[in-house]
Amino acid sequence: MEWQKTGLAQRGSKLLVGKITCESLAHDHGTPLYVINESRIRENIRRLWAEFSRRYDKIRLHYACKANSNLAVMAIARQEGCFIDAVSPGEIYLALKAGFRPDQILYTGNNVTNEELSFALKTRVRITIDSISQLTRLAKIAAGKRPEVAIRVNPDVGAGHHDHCITGGRNAKFGIWEDQVGEAADMARKAGMKVVGVHMHIGSGILQVDPYLPAIRKLVESAATVQAKSGEPLEFIDVGGGLGVPYKPEERELDLAGFASEVVRTFLESVKAQGIAGSPFLALEPGRYVVADAVILLTTVNTIKRTPYRLFVGVDAGFNDLIRPAMYGSYHHILNASNMMGVPTRVDVAGPLCESGDIFARDREVAEPREGDVLAILNAGAYGFSMSSQYNSRPRPAEVLVTDGDVTVVRERETIQSLAARQHVPERLAR
Repeated sequence: MEWQKTGLAQRGSKLLVGKITCESLAHDHGTPLYVINESRIRENIRRLWAEFSRRYDKIRLHYACKANSNLAVMAIARQEGCFIDAVSPGEIYLALKAGFRPDQILYTGNNVTNEELSFALKTRVRITIDSISQLTRLAKIAAGKRPEVAIRVNPDVGAGHHDHCITGGRNAKFGIWEDQVGEAADMARKAGMKVVGVHMHIGSGILQVDPYLPAIRKLVESAATVQAKSGEPLEFIDVGGGLGVPYKPEERELDLAGFASEVVRTFLESVKAQGIAGSPFLALEPGRYVVADAVILLTTVNTIKRTPYRLFVGVDAGFNDLIRPAMYGSYHHILNASNMMGVPTRVDVAGPLCESGDIFARDREVAEPREGDVLAILNAGAYGFSMSSQYNSRPRPAEVLVTDGDVTVVRERETIQSLAARQHVPERLAR
């Protein structure tokens, strides 16, 4: 990972986002603070469009907003021509709020309730069928309507950077198995649904193209079955997301040109071999790739503690703000935004939570941290704020959007009073 490529810059000993120092952002807006770099998001999306559309003229990008559902981020994706991959009614609501049309939203839920299906029907978004059970219930709820649906296939292929992020294969809870795809398509047709596509997702954080290729071949085989059963050409074949980004300095970034070339080649060859009619769109669902390196988390050093065994750098952000290191053992590079030219010092960077697992880095070289310094935790845009919580009764941080030299607060910081919002104490306990 070369952080200089992500829109960050160094001026003397200070780290900048756009034209603004991280120290000034921290001073003006407090910490912990998520800082979103608008230009980097646009660059990432445009790079995807360029590499895929030059190889096939019917490409769709569904931004997987579970990675980062900030309304400003979603609006940027909309301006750049993306559709939306939503996994909950909340994400459907936010996508509509961000200006997406219902037909630009693909709702791909898992183990969904009847209430969630009813919400999706009411909002007229497209619905991905994840199980025969869901299809049966949707048919009853949608009686008299003709919802547009896609069928999610489990191609018996899974990959990802962590077991929790593998979404295909024999242990995955997602999708309909290949031998049930024909049955699902037939049921959908008889229920009056319009099958517009097929879908898969094999995992997240993938930096090589190899796992995708056999999965794409199997998906297109299933697409042929669906098309034959439904009697209508498919509008799209969605090969999912999962495109990874480098987190560690020694990791190499995804060869996007090579990735796009192999995916499109395999897709087109498979479509031709299976006799798929109508030149369907090739859809992808990038989430992490769009936002991960476009966001940093700023946190202030408040404590330097030396023990006989460790040198702890205590900061005001915890795993309630960024849970990935504690949950997945994930690496996030850390820069001293106040003292970039300081002597590299091996430290443990620890948060304020009452948990031994509240550690962002162990035995990590950071440029000479001092009390009051602002540290920048990089690659925090994917599954950073979206997985944050109020654990230890700590309010969630603010988010700001940086556009060159302009800064806009796009999510206000929660207050202590926010912790009690929507809670009610019975009168008998108040006495």
